[in-house]
Amino acid sequence: MIINFANLQLQYQKYKTDIDANIQTVLNKSNYIMGEEVRELERELEGFTGVKHAITCSSGTDALLLAMMALDIQPGDEIITTPFTFIATSETIALMKAKPVFVDIEPDTFNIDANLIESAITSKTKAIIPVSLYGQPADMNTIQAIANKHNLKVIIDGAQSFGSKYNNKTDSNLGDISTTSFFPSKPFGCYGDGGAVFTNNNEYAEKIKMMRVHGQNKRYHHKYIGMGGRLDTIQAAILLAKLPHYAQELLDRQKVAQRYTDALFDSFQTPVIKPNRMSAWAQYTIKVNDREALQAKLKDNGISTAVHYPIPIHLQECFQYLSYKKGDFPISELASKEVMSLPMNSFLTCKEMQYVFKMLNV
Repeated sequence: MIINFANLQLQYQKYKTDIDANIQTVLNKSNYIMGEEVRELERELEGFTGVKHAITCSSGTDALLLAMMALDIQPGDEIITTPFTFIATSETIALMKAKPVFVDIEPDTFNIDANLIESAITSKTKAIIPVSLYGQPADMNTIQAIANKHNLKVIIDGAQSFGSKYNNKTDSNLGDISTTSFFPSKPFGCYGDGGAVFTNNNEYAEKIKMMRVHGQNKRYHHKYIGMGGRLDTIQAAILLAKLPHYAQELLDRQKVAQRYTDALFDSFQTPVIKPNRMSAWAQYTIKVNDREALQAKLKDNGISTAVHYPIPIHLQECFQYLSYKKGDFPISELASKEVMSLPMNSFLTCKEMQYVFKMLNV
């Protein structure tokens, strides 16, 4: 039996008629850049999230850059974030010539430990970027209170968490600006690169809209230094076809995750979802011993797995200039040695999951 990690092929087959029709409509009109489907998608995203402004863009990475550009992050500014996530969070801070400042994570959720943030604040700190890792928002009540106390901005890196909730608000409706990714393997993904920025602030929204088109307020009139950061029309059309199904997919992901937890709880450290939160379940990530051997066994038996993430950001070669060292963030470092993500998608069947459990000896 072959168990795909995300099973994008099956998802496409289920929605093929609508996806193909939407793509063909774009091809017929040949309006590939900022076509009407882009704005239609933004309106639908605003409705889905309850956020005043949804601005699509070219990737989750560019969404973070646009957010920092809107907040006027300057060289030398410090931004507090987590060392245990995909590199884009810290990479974009560095691209802005700002400085990523790390604090360790919670051992159960793997999200940034909000109780460690305040001690990392200096006179140069301008923002906090919590990551909603694996699909679950961080401790936003505490983080927002700290930000308010110290007059800091909050950018949510929600690349993995579109549709998740915190205190019944969507992840996209938290912080000053929230971002997400539509990378194909994300819970809500397109068929290439794509992303979005969300905010309830009119000024930020207008600035981001200009910055994604090279800072233009009208053609060839450039108010800001911007970038080519648009979502192309075909990707918007694909997402429009998929969005009506997404609420149900989120519910199905909850069911898949619960089946995993029920079966694995006694044998592995399983994910902890806090009572006031709902995860989008981008990954179902457990902690294991002898990870390489277990991954090899599962691979030999047709089961895809992944490691999110094998090296914490503070130990990556490209960030040696920050002078962090091994042992600085022990919880992140231990997690990087033990975490393993199992196949996670809304289409996993009970039969497939039973096969996974058998191969895990549970």
